[in-house]
Amino acid sequence: MSYSLVVFDWDGTLMDSTHSIVAAIQAACRDLELPVPSASQASWVIGLSLESALRRAVPSLTQAMLPRFLERYRLHYLLRDPELKLFDGVREMLAELAAREVRMAVATGKSRVGLNRALAASGLVDAFAATRCADETFSKPNPTMLFEIMDEVGVEADRVVMIGDTSHDLQMAANARVHGVGVTYGAHLRDELESLGPQAVIESVSGLREWLLSRVG
Repeated sequence: MSYSLVVFDWDGTLMDSTHSIVAAIQAACRDLELPVPSASQASWVIGLSLESALRRAVPSLTQAMLPRFLERYRLHYLLRDPELKLFDGVREMLAELAAREVRMAVATGKSRVGLNRALAASGLVDAFAATRCADETFSKPNPTMLFEIMDEVGVEADRVVMIGDTSHDLQMAANARVHGVGVTYGAHLRDELESLGPQAVIESVSGLREWLLSRVG
């Protein structure tokens, strides 16, 4: 298989942000005196739209409390912004894919404001042919993000691979009938990723780079 479009999730796949998201959810719960989810409960919802994620991670969160909770979550997350960085090797991997004229895109549960800020901070604003966020279309695992990206870039499903660290990413790939690859260095465990039948489950950025470079261009 030769792929001409590689779609990446952002948090936990390109950026090392899983711990910051979990910590921000837990801190916002403490601020509002709500039951605090475990790290595994909070990390499971990463990749979903923020409101969907919070309703799963914090079942006692009411609609009336949601605006205040979102305010506290965003505050705690932004306080950790200086700690956020791309995983080692990501920048080089993207540069090598671009050198082979592979189109790249991002499909993320982040908001548009959040993704734009992350792209600017990491210097990757011009790296992707298309990006989709959960606040401008349907959230994962609905396949609409991928359908919209494929339409915008002009690539058929059989030339597309979706890379992500959660079962939500891989289920979205399956729903869109594109190939999926899971990475274990993010939010979800290997067993959960493997249960979705991806093309591969990979343990490191270096391993992902090797896998992709042998299948593109």
